Amino acid sequence: MKMDNGFRVFYINSILGVGSTGRLIAGLMQELEARGAEAKAAYGRFNAPAGLNSYRILSETAVRLHGVLSRITDRHGLYSAAATRRLIKTIEEFDPTLIHVHNVHGYYLHYKVLFDYLRQCGRRLVWTLHDCWSFTGHCTHYQYTGCEKWEKGGCCNCPQKKEYPASFVMDASKSNYELKKSLFTGIRDLKLVTPSKWLKDEVARSFLREYETYVVPTGIDLETFRRQDTEELKKSYGLEGKRILLGVANPWRERKGLGDFIRLSERLGSDTAIVMIGPGIKGKDRLPGNITAVQKTDSAREMAQWYSLADVFLNLTYEDTFPTTNIEALACGTPVVTYKAGGSMESLNEECGIGVDVGDIDAVLTAVERICSSDGYTAQQCRQRAGDFAAKKRFDEYITGIYGL
Repeated sequence: MKMDNGFRVFYINSILGVGSTGRLIAGLMQELEARGAEAKAAYGRFNAPAGLNSYRILSETAVRLHGVLSRITDRHGLYSAAATRRLIKTIEEFDPTLIHVHNVHGYYLHYKVLFDYLRQCGRRLVWTLHDCWSFTGHCTHYQYTGCEKWEKGGCCNCPQKKEYPASFVMDASKSNYELKKSLFTGIRDLKLVTPSKWLKDEVARSFLREYETYVVPTGIDLETFRRQDTEELKKSYGLEGKRILLGVANPWRERKGLGDFIRLSERLGSDTAIVMIGPGIKGKDRLPGNITAVQKTDSAREMAQWYSLADVFLNLTYEDTFPTTNIEALACGTPVVTYKAGGSMESLNEECGIGVDVGDIDAVLTAVERICSSDGYTAQQCRQRAGDFAAKKRFDEYITGIYGL
């Protein structure tokens, strides 16, 4: 349906066209333009695909400098002021009806300069939160450490100072928390969006509780992620005749289940192999012989082949907002076993996956056996569930439900 050509949306995010958040924005832009509206996006890192009306906020060198300073001072997001003022000028020149902010963190802008502008700009505002950074003094997630300082009086002495956005010298979590609270509250005409009910519930416990918050799950491209032929892939990695358990992370680390995959591998029979895709596994000699490490894939199509190859997709993350890897696996016909962490369970139903308690390897093994020995959990059931998360459906939820068009 065509809409008034005077409607314009300006997007702000760390990336554009890549990653789950960058693809979401690119898809929204294309959908808006197909409906007769205008869209422009400002981004901070990596080059955007051709054909999108975009504006890069910082050079890669400037991004690195912002990162270096952040690693010393723990004042991430409080550099690049001049670039942010240029961004504001670009916004004003575009004259948007609505400004849609996504990730503010990412070493690419000065969030105080930006939010001082947003507070008084008089435009409709939407902010999609993809993690918990907006209401903590430092971290993007806190489940792994169980920290609740953000809820109980404010952050200080951050136990995750060296985690993204890392600081190796100073701890400014207390002043960061207080600044965010003062900047991010009391803004008129601001709607918050989260991709999971879990994050919405966390927001309701934070200083952002004053805002109306909507849930719009992240969608995926069902044409890209679909069942693929895997015979050549099996042969090239010597996986013929094996039951395959697949894990994906970017990067691999303990809180993403690295150690749990290794412990799991020690309890598997010779008929089962694990494939772990993603960077961060240092030294293949650390891995048992029944684990195949793949540092990266060359395309989404190749990733779809790996999902299709697997008998079960394992998501052993200790913290996550709403992992799209679960949906991608389902779209390729592969059932999922996941820890009950964050919003990881929200993409599953009883016909396509099983959730187990975090760290319970016995329960993981039981769930895998249940799926592999059952007539249920079929590729058709998995694909049907993935259909609930079609990207186009989610674009419409934003444009119709959140933008009100």
